[in-house]
Amino acid sequence: MLYQAYEFQRQLATPVRLWANMLEQAYSSPYNPWADTWFGKSVAAGAEIVARLTQTYAKPAFGLSTTQVGDEVVAVNEEILLRKPFGQLLHFRRDTTRRDPKVLVVAPMSGHFATLLRGTVEALLPDHDVHITDWIDAREVPLSQGNFDLNDYIDYVIEFCRYLGPDVHVIAVCQPSVPVMAAASLMAEAKDPRQPKSITLMGGPIDTRESPTVPNDLAMRNSMMWFRQNVISTVPLNYPGALRRVYPGFLQLTSFISMNLDRHVNAHMRQFEHLIKGDDDSSSSHRAFYDEYLAVMDLTAEFYLQTIQVVFKEHQLPRGTWVSRGRKIDPSFIETALMTVEGELDDISGVGQTKAAHTLTPNIPGARHVHWEQPRVGHYGIFNGRKWREQIMPRVRAFIRENDVR
Repeated sequence: MLYQAYEFQRQLATPVRLWANMLEQAYSSPYNPWADTWFGKSVAAGAEIVARLTQTYAKPAFGLSTTQVGDEVVAVNEEILLRKPFGQLLHFRRDTTRRDPKVLVVAPMSGHFATLLRGTVEALLPDHDVHITDWIDAREVPLSQGNFDLNDYIDYVIEFCRYLGPDVHVIAVCQPSVPVMAAASLMAEAKDPRQPKSITLMGGPIDTRESPTVPNDLAMRNSMMWFRQNVISTVPLNYPGALRRVYPGFLQLTSFISMNLDRHVNAHMRQFEHLIKGDDDSSSSHRAFYDEYLAVMDLTAEFYLQTIQVVFKEHQLPRGTWVSRGRKIDPSFIETALMTVEGELDDISGVGQTKAAHTLTPNIPGARHVHWEQPRVGHYGIFNGRKWREQIMPRVRAFIRENDVR
């Protein structure tokens, strides 16, 4: 009934949103004598915030139409290379003949769409041939397409790597660090010629016993039965994925916001002030961020629950007990270069959780182990924002190039 209650609440909010939109338009109109007064601006600002907080946000577009390659600005076109029921392989094709390292960015399946990594892709595009895993909202996938769990995630990564060939470098952001390690382990054990040339793990929960965070404590504190009963719901009949069991995106968003509630409240208070002052640049930045942040997707119940059990409760990867479809996951087979990136202030994947991957890969030569801890950044700052562009990405770029021997 959880999902149905949410849908009912969303429908109840529709008249409020419509009223707020009309009020904002009325008090922003140049024909309204109150429009330029403090009162008029306050009403318009408050109405806009109410309207935005009560609307449903669709999957945003990447919107990356150009990039700079050397001294030239070139066009960028999105093309889908592979379509799967729960995800697709998306390529940002640059209009250039320059051959740069081929990169597969594995986006997290953790509530937000792959477009959350827009800043990651944008910074990589000038010097890399970029591909990304574009996951599909589980509520949009009919039951006839079957299930999708952590084992399927591993298989998707392997298939995408094999499709892209023997010269691909993989970057896993947050949650997919674990299945990427599993996929790389299986490919290395099989001596697959198309295994990644390098692996970069950014803020991922390789071993959540290191510096446990609030999400880690939540997983350990509650039983699997608690998760099944309290966070899993059924997709309503008005969606293509009707009757599919899912972990709803709105629940994931609620947990994200509750972790930093003061920060979000203050951000909206500042937005109210920016709107009154007519600070269009700050207002636009706020809108762009929350258009992305508030757009969420559902995860299949089997994927979410298996991830909780394997990664957060039983720590199967670092303990060496993980078996996927009868295949033992043994990272010691990996010999390809490995880079890990952490943020000093990360409150989702604590310091040391990602770095633990190096201990699990003793057969990688010492010079091909690279770790970077970025001072004074939290989780999202690892892959988005100024410090990502200016301090982290150049290190990732150098690491990839050092291991791009053709």
